[in-house]
Amino acid sequence: MEESPDRPVALVTGVSRKIGIGAAISLALAKTGWDVATSYWQPYDASMPWGSDDTEAGKITDQIRGFSARTVSIEADLSDTASPKRIFDRIESSLGSVTALVMAHCHSVDSSIKSTTIESFDLHFTVNARATWLLIREFGRRYRNEYGRGRVISITSDHTTHNLPYGASKGAMDRIVLAAAQEFRELGVTANVINPGGTDTGWMSDDLKERVQSETPLGRIGLPADCACLVSFLCSEEGEWINGQLIYSNGGVR
Repeated sequence: MEESPDRPVALVTGVSRKIGIGAAISLALAKTGWDVATSYWQPYDASMPWGSDDTEAGKITDQIRGFSARTVSIEADLSDTASPKRIFDRIESSLGSVTALVMAHCHSVDSSIKSTTIESFDLHFTVNARATWLLIREFGRRYRNEYGRGRVISITSDHTTHNLPYGASKGAMDRIVLAAAQEFRELGVTANVINPGGTDTGWMSDDLKERVQSETPLGRIGLPADCACLVSFLCSEEGEWINGQLIYSNGGVR
């Protein structure tokens, strides 16, 4: 499959809910001139309090196409080590080679130091850390686009109190992504991590929303579009000089 000469290809993971950060990133990139492949895993959403709508991924794809972007949506279990290769094979056959890898997927089930099970700990590291490494490795092995245009970006969190396996596995993910800033220097690929802080994607209680809003200097809660705007900038030519950074984009919360 030949790439579009005017639209590079981005892969965004974790794109299953219209209210999610992954969906906002996908639409922002499509709007700014990218073809966008997405991946998602519906059984994860089905296991969470917000539930799963099996039509959401298709609706997001339709929105992406509304920006004249080519797209493909791939359901993939990132706990399966074969998934990264399958995802990239599908994208290359449908859209062409990937220029930007943006990882917004996660596994997050609250538990504390004392209540976390071995199985939960391992699954968090499998999806949040190991899958990130395998996706970046696959991207690096296949990257053949213009020097200086390649991007690796991930979305992180530093919340570990009563959320131990999630926060700890995200910390491991950060180190993996930032290593790519050095190890992919011969490819001209930059790698950065974004911490968007508390973002309203439908999981916050009213009490939590009120507390986050009161702690934010700008007096509001973070929105998926806030993170998406930063991703769009990092993926632009103007964002090339930002590399190897963990960027807090959270409205000034400390």
